[in-house]
Amino acid sequence: MIVVALIVAAGRGNRAGPGAPKQYRLLDGEPVLRRTLAAFAGHSGIDAVLTVIHPDDRTDYEAAAADLPKLLPACMGGDTRQASVRSGLEALAATRPTHVLIHDGARPFVSSRLISACIDALATHRGVLVALPVTDTLRRAANGLADGTVSREGLWRAQTPQGFQFEAILKAHRQADRQSATDDVEIATMAGIEVSMIEGDEDNFKITSHTDMARAARIAARGGEVRTGSGFDVHRFGPGDHVWLCGVRVPHSAGLVGHSDADVGLHALTDAILGAIGAGDIGKHFPPDEAKWEGAASDIFLAHAGNLAARAGARIANLDVTLICERPKIGPHAEAMRDRIAEILDIERTRVSVKATTTEGLGFTGRSEGIAAQALATLIFG
Repeated sequence: MIVVALIVAAGRGNRAGPGAPKQYRLLDGEPVLRRTLAAFAGHSGIDAVLTVIHPDDRTDYEAAAADLPKLLPACMGGDTRQASVRSGLEALAATRPTHVLIHDGARPFVSSRLISACIDALATHRGVLVALPVTDTLRRAANGLADGTVSREGLWRAQTPQGFQFEAILKAHRQADRQSATDDVEIATMAGIEVSMIEGDEDNFKITSHTDMARAARIAARGGEVRTGSGFDVHRFGPGDHVWLCGVRVPHSAGLVGHSDADVGLHALTDAILGAIGAGDIGKHFPPDEAKWEGAASDIFLAHAGNLAARAGARIANLDVTLICERPKIGPHAEAMRDRIAEILDIERTRVSVKATTTEGLGFTGRSEGIAAQALATLIFG
């Protein structure tokens, strides 16, 4: 799957009151839109992010999107939301993604869990809708007075992301042309696309009014839950002319002995991430007695842990690994190791720290019998 997030942010937001368009107003010091973009750009299942903006907002957009990864050049929106989505889909046509998640730029609290759930649903459905069941009593009004009750059975409140097979939703928008539709699911169903439904999140609301801005400010100030996991690993030296450390091949007078490539750094990091999400240890996911993992590259293990974290609704805030050995020297390779870890997990290298120390000649590492590593992972949920 090649999944692109299409963020619709071309509206004027007049109901939010005077001031800048709501997607560029600040929440706890960050523009609303930046929070939205960061949620998708930081997700391992999203390959690229395209934003549809108003022609007057280019400067504000560039400031809000500065330094975020995976962003494609913004495209200009139309007079309606439907026209803006169509503009974004046409801009993506040349890149031919397999799937697209269409999301409102003014929904800044979309969780990693919801994004993962949409991607999972698209593996078996042509469309997916995030929605919440209606739980309040519904009534009609007549002349300002309460009238009859409306059954809430089968009623859901639609949210975004709304995900689709790319070619199917592009064709549906082209067929719909200028027909009026409230969202992309309506356009999809008019074209005969069956849309699966998954339960959304109350915090994933769309900022529309000034009261919504106040609610968003409270959520932003609250922040997400922070969890920390630790990892530790050891491998002894054996025959060889290099070792794998934090995904980097380091020349050495010996190798490391292990069922896989014996990369103590990546093993410790994997256990730290698994620990933070309560998912056991590396041996639970990759048993050492299974032949298929013999000689395996440890980046497989770390990427797996990162994907599990994303599906649990967590994003990696920081990783810190310390390699403990007398030889080889880690300093000349530390920056390459940071780059490789960041690449495997698709996170910014500024979130990765690689350090080294010795034990002053004491213990098995001091006697150059092997290498140890310890790691900490800090994850943010929500």
